[in-house]
Amino acid sequence: MYVPAHFAADDASVDDLLTRHGAADLITATPEGLVATMLPFVYDAGQRTLQGHVARNNPQWQLPVLGEALVIVRGSDSYISPSWYASKAEHGRVVPTWNYLTAHVYGTVTVHDDPAWLDALVRRLTDKHEAHRPRPWSVDDAPEKYVSGQLRAIVGIEIAITRIEAKFKLSQNRPAADIDGVINGLKDSGDDDGAEAVQRFRP
Repeated sequence: MYVPAHFAADDASVDDLLTRHGAADLITATPEGLVATMLPFVYDAGQRTLQGHVARNNPQWQLPVLGEALVIVRGSDSYISPSWYASKAEHGRVVPTWNYLTAHVYGTVTVHDDPAWLDALVRRLTDKHEAHRPRPWSVDDAPEKYVSGQLRAIVGIEIAITRIEAKFKLSQNRPAADIDGVINGLKDSGDDDGAEAVQRFRP
């Protein structure tokens, strides 16, 4: 990934992105070519792993992986209009761009077909995404026999992370007045997440 110095992310920010993200793209090179699946992962910072699951009928988990797997994790992303820049009124030498947070996570793949491992994973995923709800749904809310059947229909995927390339492109290369304009423009467009990201990482 091409990462200019002003868009480089520190380790703590990358850990936060991996912890809070939703779904990500798992991409593997196989003897049959590139294969990709979008799936939710949970990040274990201590073990340096991403853990998720795919449908048993998904052939990706059965295909040998050539080299490292790649997981593309994304945060907020936003179109940036040049009309938001103070520089537009000064000299007009501005163009549209796109702001985004992303991490390319590389690692080795382990397949898990153990019901206990899968049960623990599904509970972690559920707890992560239900935590903010007033009445969080629990795996235990479903009949045990039903849950057992659902677990038999999936296969676990664990990525042992070998390296991460991250880029947080959030207008850090613009003058302060332009950054102010981007924040206000995003807020006016209803993109509060994008505005918060620009504010958080402004120089």
